[in-house]
Amino acid sequence: MTASFAAGHSDPTVQPVPASVVQRVDAADTTLHNPRRAVLSLGSNLGNRLETLQGAVDALEDTPGVRVKAVSPVYETEPWGVAADSQPSYFNAVVVVKTTLPPSSLLERAHAVEEAFNRVRDERWGPRTLDVDIVTYAEVVSDDPALTLPHPRAHERAFVLVPWHDVDPEAQLPGRGPVAALLDTVERTGVEPRKDLELRLPE
Repeated sequence: MTASFAAGHSDPTVQPVPASVVQRVDAADTTLHNPRRAVLSLGSNLGNRLETLQGAVDALEDTPGVRVKAVSPVYETEPWGVAADSQPSYFNAVVVVKTTLPPSSLLERAHAVEEAFNRVRDERWGPRTLDVDIVTYAEVVSDDPALTLPHPRAHERAFVLVPWHDVDPEAQLPGRGPVAALLDTVERTGVEPRKDLELRLPE
C-alpha cells in the first residue's frame, strides 16, 4: 500500500492508516493467490447507520478470499433519485478490497451482507438498512444484466466518487477515466463529510 493509497494526502478529513495496520493487512494478503482489486460502495439510511456500515466492513473482511485494504471517511448524503425530504439522509462510504472471488461470488456475498442487516428490496431507490454495490472489479467491463461492471451509474454519483477519491486519489473508473476528473462533472450538493464519525479497518 502506497502512502497516497493509505490516505496520506492533504485532505484533513482522511487519517493516514497506521503502518502496523498496513503490515497486518499486507501479511494477510499472502493467503490470497493472485487477488483482484475491487471497489464497493456502502450506504445506509435506516436504523443505526454508522453501526450498520461498520458491520458491513467487518462482514466483508470475514469473507474467505476477501481482504479489506482501505475504508473511506463517512459522508452524510441526500437520497439519490427521489424527492427531497422523502427519506432520511444516508451515511455513505467506499471500501477497497483485494479478493480472489470472481465477480459473481463477490456479488453473492454483497447481497448476503445486505440481507444480514435486513435489507428489503421493496422499491427502486427506496430507503434501506444497507446497500452494498460493486463499483469496480479490477479492469473488468461487462454488460451482464446480473452484474454490470463498472457500476453503470457510478460516474454520476458524487456519494460514490467523493469518498472513493479520498481513499485513492489516482483511481480510474474503467471506461470513464480518472475519478478526479469525473468529480468535476457531478453536483456535490448534499454530500457532506462527517468528520465526527469514522469507520475502522478490521484488525
